[in-house]
Amino acid sequence: AVQPMLRVPRIIAHGGGSISRVPAILAELGARRPLIVTDGFLASPQSGALSALAAPLDAAGISYSVTADTIPDPTSDSVDAVVEAMRAFKPDALIALGGGSPMDTAKAAGLIHSFGGHPRDYKAPRQTHAPTGTPLVAIPTTAGTGSEVTQFTIVIDSSTGEKMLLAGAALLPTAAVVDYELTLSMPLRLTADTGIDALCHAMEAYVSKKANAMTDPTCLSALSRIGTHLRAVCEEPDDRPRREGMMLAATEAGIAFSNSSVTLIHGMSRPLGARYHIPHGMSNAQLAPEVTAFSLGGAPGRYAAVCRALGMCQPGLSDEDAASALPDGLRALCRDLAVPTLQQCSVTRASLDAVAGSMAREALASGSPNNNPIVPTAEEIQALYQTIFRQGEASAAAA
Repeated sequence: AVQPMLRVPRIIAHGGGSISRVPAILAELGARRPLIVTDGFLASPQSGALSALAAPLDAAGISYSVTADTIPDPTSDSVDAVVEAMRAFKPDALIALGGGSPMDTAKAAGLIHSFGGHPRDYKAPRQTHAPTGTPLVAIPTTAGTGSEVTQFTIVIDSSTGEKMLLAGAALLPTAAVVDYELTLSMPLRLTADTGIDALCHAMEAYVSKKANAMTDPTCLSALSRIGTHLRAVCEEPDDRPRREGMMLAATEAGIAFSNSSVTLIHGMSRPLGARYHIPHGMSNAQLAPEVTAFSLGGAPGRYAAVCRALGMCQPGLSDEDAASALPDGLRALCRDLAVPTLQQCSVTRASLDAVAGSMAREALASGSPNNNPIVPTAEEIQALYQTIFRQGEASAAAA
């Protein structure tokens, strides 16, 4: 067996108002001239997120520049734009402010700025561990992708459309600032999708073949918080303790999957999201119940613990019964959070038939399905895509 090795940021600041600690964190990292990477909405007065970051920086007399052109699914072209901004401004640190996309863009830009080339030169299974030379402070505004604590980034190749996974310590933020107050304005759909993304991170890391004794308790803690808070926070978006619970869960889940990997849900989700422009958490949610049902037999005890942590089964059930309750529990969650069907995301029978084979090959090539309790063939992955499509048809007929 390979001995587990954990990689986490040097600093994780958390709690309401922790964004005020950014100047002290920059000082600790020896940085005085950061480039802030964010998106147009977060930079707008309507959001106020950039203002919340600028206030402590201005008060500390720190000079900074802002690039606010990141896009929802980062592409190699959008990464290059940030690399150009780095060359122009010559920052000694990057601050990524946003959901997964600004964080992923900044991570990839730091890598390319230091080592050159194109993001595809770094795609998994290659890992890049050498430090980039530009420390990154990641400040998530969703709860969330966990990207603030992971050694991964996802970038779409602008020339081929492939959704590439880049991995290694070079992509791990130096510091994470996990301030749940930045998530209070998240709309319902984003709250639900990013919350289910965090659930999948924790569940997949717990059942992964790379699961280990350091990440197991982190997974179960995250799942317990998500089971307690996710439905309720979608109904009561201003509930601060629930927002904080989901924020902590997303960071815990990020630490877990960054060090134990994700499995088949994420492996299938990346190609599906890239082909049909489905938000990442949403495509995970569409896949989670069926992929879990497919995988149960490979790790019933693990899936039972997931089901109990999420509160999706009665206490006192055997492992086998608790595990088999999990797919239905996930289906009910997706129903309650109004996760759309594939059909509602413009997937047609003809287009799915045409691309299911190549999506299955891309899923396997990412390496994530190899960590699944049951490692699928390409044919089984294709069949899972088709099953999930048929369920969308069935639910449309029922409605």
